[in-house]
Amino acid sequence: MTRDAHSYDAAGVSLDTAESVVDRLRAAVESTGARGFGAFAGLHPLGDGRFLAASTDGVGTKLILARERGRLRTCGADLAAHCINDVATCGAEPLMLLDYVAANTIKLEEVVELVEGAAEVCRAAGVALVGGETAELPGIYAAGQLDFAGTCVGVVAEPLDGSTVAAGDTVIGFASAGVHANGFTLVRRVLEEEDYDGPDLVAPTTLYLDVARSLRGRAKAFAHVTGGGILGNLQRVVPRERRIELDWEAWERPPVFHWLARHVDEEELRRVFNLGIGFCAVVDDPGDGLVIGRIE
Repeated sequence: MTRDAHSYDAAGVSLDTAESVVDRLRAAVESTGARGFGAFAGLHPLGDGRFLAASTDGVGTKLILARERGRLRTCGADLAAHCINDVATCGAEPLMLLDYVAANTIKLEEVVELVEGAAEVCRAAGVALVGGETAELPGIYAAGQLDFAGTCVGVVAEPLDGSTVAAGDTVIGFASAGVHANGFTLVRRVLEEEDYDGPDLVAPTTLYLDVARSLRGRAKAFAHVTGGGILGNLQRVVPRERRIELDWEAWERPPVFHWLARHVDEEELRRVFNLGIGFCAVVDDPGDGLVIGRIE
């Protein structure tokens, strides 16, 4: 198989389509009074100067690989950490999480693994796992398939939106545990040609809530590095007139990305994966943080 076949598009996922969907839906969503559409978390005013911040996401096709390897609990942790990280990007304090499990046939032990994994992260974050839903949908999911999604809700008084980011600011990065929960459709394509069993392949998404808390008042913007890579996610929170210059050699990539690099072009790696940086902050003074780029 050629390297051209090892792209997200060829594997069946189009990041361009995802961006187009956001642009196409923006008018309809914003007509309801929504604020923050397209950001990591949406905002809704409470009327007392505070805002509710909410984010919904799923684990994606990592579930297929995790199920095969007996790691569904990891996917539970992925869901909670991912949604909490997204809410934290606007400076909010996350309060609660709801989850949703859907499958061709619900298997109790699998649901338990997922929910226990999510609960472990919620306890660490001080977030209440307040409820959820399960659904058996044999007409939608094929035999043996399942999905896991969730919503995190938090509260913030002064939302961080990146509007104060200026030329000369610094981007600092925080290490990921590995692939986290994005890009697994492409990962699974590569696994068809070469196996990889390093722990950083299915390691759970790192929780960055303490990072966000420690930088409140200093950070001008936060980016959670999910689908779209480091640059793509930073562009979501930095004003359009600003250019982001990244130093791709500023950190050591986890081994899983060196394995992927044997099959996937560098440009595609940068476009799809976190490459070892799972969370970023834009600040005017990096202090002792890991500097990975600058704003121009």
